[in-house]
Amino acid sequence: MDTTPGDQPPAGDACRTRVVLDIVGDKWSLLVVRQLKDGPRRFTELKRAVDGISQRVLTVKLRSLERDGILTRTVHNVMPPHVSYALTEMGGTLREATAPLLEWSVAHLARIDEARAAYDARADTPTAP
Repeated sequence: MDTTPGDQPPAGDACRTRVVLDIVGDKWSLLVVRQLKDGPRRFTELKRAVDGISQRVLTVKLRSLERDGILTRTVHNVMPPHVSYALTEMGGTLREATAPLLEWSVAHLARIDEARAAYDARADTPTAP
């Protein structure tokens, strides 16, 4: 559906956007997409590049992103065989759309940490979970 800025999607479409927000709003998907910006990567490269992600969670995220058309999985018939992952055209546009958010996150992480520490130090507020 083509819309121009300011157009409102039909009510049913607005609710369906939650599906897309679920794709990009989870803890790991954007970090995986970001790692594929320079081209195909192997599973082990992605595992090393995405700090803190477990092998199982990475496997689940890659399958989910492949299912949603964000990336492709290619099995290379070499010895030993290996698999690589690459962004689709749609995945590339997702990376472009979310790059400013990731850059903002990096630029403001220290300030967020400071704000959380100040908030948690106040006597009148409950501690964070």
